[in-house]
Amino acid sequence: METFGLIAGNGQFPLVLARALRQGGHRIVAAAFEGEADRQIEQLADTTEWVGVAQLNKLIKVFTSRGISRAFMAGGITPGKLFTNLAFDLRGLAFAARVKIRNAETIFGGVVAEFQKDGVELLDARPFLGDAVPSPGCLTGKPPTDGQQEDIAYGLRIAKAVSALDIGQTVVVKRGTVLAVEGFEGTDECIRRGGALGGDKGGAVVVKVSKPNHDFRFDIPCVGPRTIESCVAGRIAVLATEAGRSLLLGRAEVIAAAEQHDIRLVAVESQ
Repeated sequence: METFGLIAGNGQFPLVLARALRQGGHRIVAAAFEGEADRQIEQLADTTEWVGVAQLNKLIKVFTSRGISRAFMAGGITPGKLFTNLAFDLRGLAFAARVKIRNAETIFGGVVAEFQKDGVELLDARPFLGDAVPSPGCLTGKPPTDGQQEDIAYGLRIAKAVSALDIGQTVVVKRGTVLAVEGFEGTDECIRRGGALGGDKGGAVVVKVSKPNHDFRFDIPCVGPRTIESCVAGRIAVLATEAGRSLLLGRAEVIAAAEQHDIRLVAVESQ
């Protein structure tokens, strides 16, 4: 039975991963970000230490002091907190000075390198998550119509192109027209904004993807109950995500909610 480290950010992903590791018989030491991680992580991990977002040295020592050499990063950090009111430790301050472009890829990619310097390997969590990582196909009873399939294919191409520019990973499409592209506001607001532009009858298609050359060690595109709530608010007809490259946060709950609101949920092959 291996003991894994778990860097816990916000959202449900850290809890989903912790439960999966528990079911696999593993022990967990969690380094949870203050003001971000759900307090439930304390019930799922064997040990939990709370750290500030900019306390890089303390974060790494949570694991190295216990001889942990393999860890996961799960959950995000509220975007605005990357820019304001950060209490750096010395290692965090030196790291921040080296990072000239501050986005998720540069920040977390740099964090991966810092962990490697101290002998801690950060892992891709997907092999540990079972059917929470969907296989290709329609996950709900009703498959998309031919027209919706065309919008899915078009949205997939657009979303991949936009994500390659590190702008966002979600687009909203209706009848071959891009209604919204995700920016700094995040997936949920993009869905609601695009859905509103789709007219009173709704019917738009949402496509959420991973980036080309995506680093799944620090980010897996997630679809959860809140995503479905946003689709309901935006009167979305179809939600498509990538098979093998995305995560359903509470698979049964997500599929049931999509079915209830007549939203077609699809896992598509990556382009």
